[in-house]
Amino acid sequence: MNVPSTNVTVVIEYRDSFAKAVTKNVIVLVLGISINYINAGLIQTFRKHQIFYMNPRYILFFHLVVNDIIQVTLTVTLFVVSYTVYKIHVSVCCIFILIALFTTENTPLNLACMAVECYIAVCFPLRHAHICTVRRTLVLIALIWTTSVSSVLPDLFVSLATEPLDFFHSRVFCLRETAFRNPHVIRKRDVTYTVYLVLVWFVIFYTYFRILFTAKNASRDAKKARNTILLHGFQVLLCMATYADPLLKQLLQQLFPKNYADSLFVCYIIIQVLPRSISPIIYGIRDKTFRKHLKRYLLCKVN
Repeated sequence: MNVPSTNVTVVIEYRDSFAKAVTKNVIVLVLGISINYINAGLIQTFRKHQIFYMNPRYILFFHLVVNDIIQVTLTVTLFVVSYTVYKIHVSVCCIFILIALFTTENTPLNLACMAVECYIAVCFPLRHAHICTVRRTLVLIALIWTTSVSSVLPDLFVSLATEPLDFFHSRVFCLRETAFRNPHVIRKRDVTYTVYLVLVWFVIFYTYFRILFTAKNASRDAKKARNTILLHGFQVLLCMATYADPLLKQLLQQLFPKNYADSLFVCYIIIQVLPRSISPIIYGIRDKTFRKHLKRYLLCKVN
């Protein structure tokens, strides 16, 4: 599976025209700035109201939004750099790629934890306050980061051990496959993504169906939680498309060899950008408590 040479060759052969490159970069910048602006408003709302500090659900949401801001900023930066600078030093590329991978892998794990919290709130309401405490939530966030870091850092260690020192001073088109090009790293990535896919979807399906059975004869809150899990599932579906990204790129290259660059752009929007626009919908609009405080914050800001 010679991913690095394939990706770089295609990028070199099918460089966009100036007008198309400007259009793509404007679209990406507008989407990225819009998402980060909305998420920044959500963070300010969280910070200014103590009621959210003691609720594990909103703490997980806050972590998700901060994670999305970092991820969107890095991926948009890399996208623009790929058209302007084109090639950057491998050492700088490694830093960008590592942080982007940390935040990308954090998202489905965070969503799975939020689904479990909804499940506990609906199916074990009397034990929810005891099980879902602020301290345990912070420990859970630390575990999410530990899992992502443990999954990604071996790529760096393998590269440091196998690549010559000159490689890290060279310039490359910044992709995960060009920064960490060892074939063992690529195989490890495929195995890791498969495990993530199975575990996260198991949690989503299990919590959804348990809430579904509970919600049949339960309160309106239980039915709302079921719908929230569905939105989480859709968000995870988009996020998990990242795990099928290498195979998808190979398939697109075979199906649309002359429009491969455009296909990659569409994949980038769907996989990297759109999943980060769903969080504000789930909690910024649908959640009654957060919506009330968000309106109050926005009105105060306007006044």
